[in-house]
Amino acid sequence: MRDLQETRLALDAVDRQIVALFEQRMTLARDVAEYKIARGMPVLDRSREEQVLESRCAMLADGYWAPAVRELYEQIMALSRLEQQKMVEEAEHA
Repeated sequence: MRDLQETRLALDAVDRQIVALFEQRMTLARDVAEYKIARGMPVLDRSREEQVLESRCAMLADGYWAPAVRELYEQIMALSRLEQQKMVEEAEHA
């Protein structure tokens, strides 16, 4: 068993990576929004979101975590949609 402090330091290192990847993902979501705005496409694509949810759960080595991964990606995609909608509204008022 690891020491608590050692485990917390390891968690901090993982969290730094998660935060950096989240920023990268949100930047890509903005790119998606620009594409959708240019083509008059809606922000929400339910079929695409379901594909993402299924594929992310399929990436797991241990299916035990599937409900948590699904919930995590539902939240991530909700944040992406909020950012995309904000961009759509800004484009409409420009």
